[in-house]
Amino acid sequence: MDNINTYIGKKIKNYRKMKRLTLQQLADTIHKSKATVSKYENGEITIDIETLYEISIALDVNLNQLTDYNPNTHLEEPTKIVEYGGESLFFKTNRLYFYFYDGRYNRLKEAVIDIHKDIVNDDGSCDAVLTISSTTLTGRKSEVYYTGNVLYSDMLIRFSFVNQYNKLEQDLLYIFNPLDLKDFTEGLLCGISSLDLMPCAFKCLVTLVPSTDYEELKQHLILTPKELKKWQKMNMLMVNNNS
Repeated sequence: MDNINTYIGKKIKNYRKMKRLTLQQLADTIHKSKATVSKYENGEITIDIETLYEISIALDVNLNQLTDYNPNTHLEEPTKIVEYGGESLFFKTNRLYFYFYDGRYNRLKEAVIDIHKDIVNDDGSCDAVLTISSTTLTGRKSEVYYTGNVLYSDMLIRFSFVNQYNKLEQDLLYIFNPLDLKDFTEGLLCGISSLDLMPCAFKCLVTLVPSTDYEELKQHLILTPKELKKWQKMNMLMVNNNS
């Protein structure tokens, strides 16, 4: 029972942080004390189903996202996953920075990927949260949240995300695991455009540290005539890791 409580508590804490809610804000929403919610997150109290449902509503997640416990789920740091990547820092970090260029708006879009390695799912993946930020034409900053998971292999890292405000929009991100000690890597983001509900794909860049040189990022991400010619010849969209 303690393991179940700990598992659910960690899930609640992760989703609360993703929603940028404080303990007090969540406590006020479900009409509990801050101390009680803290004990929920630490696995010190078994949560009744009615309260758990109220928490799922407050965090805007499905109830099964909090209760998908399996006795074989490991709560410790998933060092077995890191072993695939050897010394690759992309396997060890808990935060990545993500960039792609949206030609529809002529804007660079940036995002942060937070990886929660405290819980390993049955398939060996870890929970992950993607926050995409962009500046509108009026100068306002907007953010879109996605939740999902990350799965590691020796050559590739796969992220699978679902838009928290539009469940139809599910994005798949594959990036290369650098074999050398680079602080960036390329990849391909595939999904559905939330604007027109059409399939789309973007060349993307994922880094270990944030970048402020937006013009250099833009030039790196804009598709070149050489790339377009290669894709036309193969009749497929593909990004390699030669750069």
